[in-house]
Amino acid sequence: MTATLLRTVRRVGTSGAPADALVVDGRVTAVAPAGTLDPLDHDTEVVAADGAWLGPGLRDHHVHLDQWALVRRRVDVTDCTSAEDTADRLAAAARSGVPDRVLVGHGYRDGLWPRPARRELLDQAAPGLPVVVVSADLHAVWCNTIALAHFGAVLGRALPAGADGVLREQDAFDVTGALSRVPDEVLDGYVADAVEAAAARGVTGVVDLEMDADLDRWVRRIHAGTDGLRIASGVYPARLDEAVRRGLRTGDVVDGTRGLLTVGPFKVITDGSLGTRTAATADGEGVLTWAPEDLVPLLRRAVDAGLVPAVHAIGDRAVTLALDALETVGARGSIEHAQLLAAPDVERFARLGVVASVQPEHAMDDRDIADRYWAGRTDRAFPFAALERAGAAMVLGSDAPVAPLDPWVSMAAAVGRDRDGREPWHPEQRMSALAAWRGSTDGRVSVSVGDVADLVLVPSDPLTVSSAELRTMPVTATAVAGRWTHRDL
Repeated sequence: MTATLLRTVRRVGTSGAPADALVVDGRVTAVAPAGTLDPLDHDTEVVAADGAWLGPGLRDHHVHLDQWALVRRRVDVTDCTSAEDTADRLAAAARSGVPDRVLVGHGYRDGLWPRPARRELLDQAAPGLPVVVVSADLHAVWCNTIALAHFGAVLGRALPAGADGVLREQDAFDVTGALSRVPDEVLDGYVADAVEAAAARGVTGVVDLEMDADLDRWVRRIHAGTDGLRIASGVYPARLDEAVRRGLRTGDVVDGTRGLLTVGPFKVITDGSLGTRTAATADGEGVLTWAPEDLVPLLRRAVDAGLVPAVHAIGDRAVTLALDALETVGARGSIEHAQLLAAPDVERFARLGVVASVQPEHAMDDRDIADRYWAGRTDRAFPFAALERAGAAMVLGSDAPVAPLDPWVSMAAAVGRDRDGREPWHPEQRMSALAAWRGSTDGRVSVSVGDVADLVLVPSDPLTVSSAELRTMPVTATAVAGRWTHRDL
């Protein structure tokens, strides 16, 4: 038996009166007024929490964990404001030495660049070296001539990039997948570091929607000691046959992982993105990657096999079609992103029981791009308050590496819709603090007796602080099933 007694905590979502909490074998077994609980025996760990706020562990409901781990080691170009600035950043990196055979940057946003990307800029930045810059939204890659030839050979086909050197959607995903093929021991080490960093921000679980992820990879990592998070590992159409053959069902616990690994949802991407200007909108812009007549039977097969759909849809046309498909199939599931909604579809989320899985920091990153490309429609972009009023269930995520794997950042963007000292963007669509908090956990607000002891301790009440305070919230401790994964007590 393992036991921990937390002395003098205040529970999020309660009166805040000081309490003691006892955790035994991974569950909360008692909560009582401060000073009234005694250790079970001499082996009970007694922790002085000094009035810290105790809440359920945080969850990021949409990440690409391998990509997040890799991006942390690539050249960051997120603050570059032009193609020329980006090329200069890559050139400086090339001069300082490239440890791998390909120079990789991440985070370009070209929607507001004064001049478009040109392949020749990257050719000049690192002569003789393949150069790839992955867009911030992961839906495009900008390549130089050598990189296009190299990855064309790797993928076994010519890559259809023009003078700009930019590949979009599936071609971009294929190149990004090829970039991710590093030795298992190397990538596993990167992921272990990323998991540790997530735990330091109070995260106890993620929905991993890595395109090339598989359960066996996570089994290996957990056995090797990367056990700081609960992982729900998603399934993509390319692995649907395998999942059906193995009898995998969303929510199933994978044997031999101490309950840390479960089968995640069935992820389908139906349109592009705002940043790459490929989101499918009602005015005919963007791309649909699954025709409705193909999406319905695909979802039906997955649902019949026990997999819950998670449908990527960003533009209002894509969201409408995704909701139509879920309604036809009779499935609930989630719409991932749901960035631009037609007014009638807001109510449909609640009526159909479809979860809006949103990434609020995207609104802060893309507000200016939205004002340009979705002009006249941004009153219904990232419509958190409208969804909340309609009674729709919302869960929050980062889409890391598109935004940082940090639920405090997501909550801050949801409740404030502000950042960097700028005025809030469409403040009428702010989410309530309670909805943001609930959407950043497993749905719980507070910690109660009988709960699995996935816990976070912070110095301030997350339901009452400002968005600026949320964004930089210190985390005192994090626990998964009562086991400390981060501790600064």
